[in-house]
Amino acid sequence: MDYKNALNGIDQGKSLPIYVCYGTEKYLQNEFIHRVIDKLITPEQKPFAVSRFDLAETSLDMVLDDAQTLPFLVEKKVVIAKNALFFTGAKESTKVEHRVDRLLDYMKSPVDFAVIIFIVDAEKLDERKKLVKVLKESNGAVPFLPLSAEELTRWVIRSAEKRGVTFADGALEQFILYTGAQLQLLSAELEKLALYVGNKGIITIELIGQLVVRSTEQNVFILMDEIVRLRLDQALTILHELLKQREEPIKILLLMARQFRIILQVKELERQGYSQQQIAGQIGVHPYAVKLAVEQGRNYTLSKLSDIISRLAELDYRMKSGKVDKTLGLELLILEIPS
Repeated sequence: MDYKNALNGIDQGKSLPIYVCYGTEKYLQNEFIHRVIDKLITPEQKPFAVSRFDLAETSLDMVLDDAQTLPFLVEKKVVIAKNALFFTGAKESTKVEHRVDRLLDYMKSPVDFAVIIFIVDAEKLDERKKLVKVLKESNGAVPFLPLSAEELTRWVIRSAEKRGVTFADGALEQFILYTGAQLQLLSAELEKLALYVGNKGIITIELIGQLVVRSTEQNVFILMDEIVRLRLDQALTILHELLKQREEPIKILLLMARQFRIILQVKELERQGYSQQQIAGQIGVHPYAVKLAVEQGRNYTLSKLSDIISRLAELDYRMKSGKVDKTLGLELLILEIPS
């Protein structure tokens, strides 16, 4: 069951006795857990009704014992247990023993006053295991996967609406580009922008450029976007800003090479008929990064991309061997790429 359906069930008062949260999108996972708690338990009850365990240090028996113990002064309780690796095929490094058979027995007849949330730090569960099969039959497995490019855009728009702000033309795309499609960072930066513009305010491209904090990786990504759009003066400006921040030129070069390899891989897989979501899974990047790579790749042929990557490799060798000034080498490369 996807997390949206799980949330709808909770909002309708139909929470399940057990949820297993897994996947890479931790922000959505935390949002889901908070929603469960807020729906079932009032703020003043939380000290009595929410318990947390780490299964790397605590046995599954203790989690189940707590779940089966009648709650104190409240009607419902929520039991959260992280590091539940026994749902995956991963080998556990802990010496704590977990009696999974007891959990299987509990799932047959769970108590009605407790909701257990297991957190699994893994992209997928081991569907060969009986425990996972039983869990999926009850719809208790909830994946938290990266949002598609379209879902991400809608998520940002909804988040802005909740804060009473809107984006000017082109600003939404700029905002996602600057934050790298990371929900935690998107949320934090959006909160800052919303406070700055106030209720019913409009977030502009200029304001995003002034206030949004960008990582080195994201600055290189923006630099790449300027190169692809043939705005070489702006690309050089970003390069010089990175160098002023004492970023190592070889690191910048390696990040550029990584992005061009992604563009090449995306273009090749797209040619083979893969969807953007499938490509994201194949090469291990966010779906929004694939969307941007598709757009950037339209300006290049496969042979041109291969040539650029060869130039990057050659410059890497020349920079490391002292045959070219690092800054000059990067500047010339940026000017030569479009030719």
